[in-house]
Amino acid sequence: MHHTGTGSTARPSRRTVLAATAGLTAAATVSGTAHAAAQDKKPDDQRLHALISRMTLEEKVGQLFVMRVYGHSATAPDQADIDANLKELGVRTAAELIARYRVGGIIYFTWAHNTRDPRQIADLSNGIQQASLGQSRGLPVLISTDQEHGAVCRVGKPATLFPGAMAIGAGGSRTDARTLGRISGAELRALGIRQDYSPDADVNVNPANPVIGVRSFGADPQAAADLVAAEVRGYQAAGVAATAKHFPGHGDTAVDSHFGFPVITHSRELWEKLDAVPFRAAIRAGIDSVMTAHIQFPALDDSGDPATLSHPVLTGILRGELGYDGVVVTDSLGMQGVRTKYGDDRVPVLALKAGVDQLLNPPSIDVAFKAVLAAVREGELTEARLDESILRILRLKAKLGLLDRPYVSTDDVDRTVGTPRHLRAAARIAERTTTLLVNEGGLLPLSRRTHPRLLVVGADPASPSGTTGPPTGVLAAALTELGFTATALSTGTAPSDAAVAQAVRAAQDVDAVVVATYNVTASSGQKTLVDRLVGTGRPVVAVAVRNPYDIAVLPAVGSYLATYSWTDVELRAAARVITGQVRPRGKLPVPVQRADDPTQVLYPIGHGLTY
Repeated sequence: MHHTGTGSTARPSRRTVLAATAGLTAAATVSGTAHAAAQDKKPDDQRLHALISRMTLEEKVGQLFVMRVYGHSATAPDQADIDANLKELGVRTAAELIARYRVGGIIYFTWAHNTRDPRQIADLSNGIQQASLGQSRGLPVLISTDQEHGAVCRVGKPATLFPGAMAIGAGGSRTDARTLGRISGAELRALGIRQDYSPDADVNVNPANPVIGVRSFGADPQAAADLVAAEVRGYQAAGVAATAKHFPGHGDTAVDSHFGFPVITHSRELWEKLDAVPFRAAIRAGIDSVMTAHIQFPALDDSGDPATLSHPVLTGILRGELGYDGVVVTDSLGMQGVRTKYGDDRVPVLALKAGVDQLLNPPSIDVAFKAVLAAVREGELTEARLDESILRILRLKAKLGLLDRPYVSTDDVDRTVGTPRHLRAAARIAERTTTLLVNEGGLLPLSRRTHPRLLVVGADPASPSGTTGPPTGVLAAALTELGFTATALSTGTAPSDAAVAQAVRAAQDVDAVVVATYNVTASSGQKTLVDRLVGTGRPVVAVAVRNPYDIAVLPAVGSYLATYSWTDVELRAAARVITGQVRPRGKLPVPVQRADDPTQVLYPIGHGLTY
């Protein structure tokens, strides 16, 4: 593997590591438990209580926060990132953020420039640990990210990228889900990321869901539960904390909680039968963390508060009824769903009162930090309540080996991230997920003898990680590698009349057309494009690269595949299926309903053709 390491933090020598963790080792010796907590499945609480007893109130408050911070380096980010940090956080760098607020966690984002390439990510992680362990009574930082694979992915190529959850749902293999977790977990851990906000445990029963959709394993609660549990076991066997989200279940909403405040109208009984099932399975599998949802769920709490701020939901149901005693982390506190009813100064306090442990990414760390501090000083929150959450956070850090081995090595990065073996495993898993919905007249598989010249048109949505695609180009390149002559023509998610006309003209010169569709609606330019291409008389193969529901508004297409996401691994697998290198094996994990009458199911759960 070749990397261009841009991180400014050189890998700390063994000596600096020992010096930085000397305080921790001393603490361990004081409490008489110097054996490595990493090897100890149940970390010794005595050691952790000793650490907590020496923390100042400010340090305790800081330990509850997980923050974003701009920059590829903990100490020397680009000027634009320094400016963004000053504007949003009032500090220049990750190191300054840690020094000022003693945050217990940091979340990586692509848009914050945290994830350029593997060695840089490892350097950033080491720089963050060095900054924190260099403080008096400094503790290691729990670094997290949203690496769901598929549609939500922060670490891109050359790391191994897998199909997303709904694709895994179509594959239906618990072994594949566990393998995904094990390999992705090993790569994240090598980069210094030890908490993944994945898997999504929502049961997606609403085709109009704008925020979950293909991020869910499907609409069948037991099938989703089996895959959630398998992925959890995979991640956690690799030494990375998995996170089931978004409790108590974000699967049946037509509103995106990033921008609005969804209401889930399920009865308590339906919640038990549907939404609760994958979360119970995750808890049985020993899940390390659970993320809350910014949704109203009146059957569980009729106060009108979002679940993130609900004592009945988090303490009553999640902790009490479901018996969960691990870390509870909020969804991002910058999202509209949690900011609608209360101000940014009340939200973190109410979240803690509800039973939350980690406060993720508040809009202003200063406002949130001071609010929690004031709540303790004024008696609204007790210090003992903070200590409960800190104990859970430190137990997790100990379990993940952070108290003893906080740093990562570039050698491990090179040995682990994006290896040929990992990439082959992802490619094989993807081949088991591609779903053939329609194949009239046996058009597929396409043969080089009968259809040597192909045109690939359609939507080119932006890459989730900024490192894959564009889909039409990837499909065309994969088909060309397989011996066809394929040309790509990007027509976009909202093709203009001119783009449609250009595609129709180009179709005259080929033997078949492959069109990538992305969340097509009845009035969309994509529908016009597909209908006009079908009208040319050329054979048309459509590939739904996000929601599998596209076929409901495109009944004229004779051959339709679903890939459930548009990253390279899914698209290359689709090309191998289109050309008959592999047989389609995926089965729909959600029903596809008629566009004009959603009570009628066109293709049920489990539908999937082969050849």
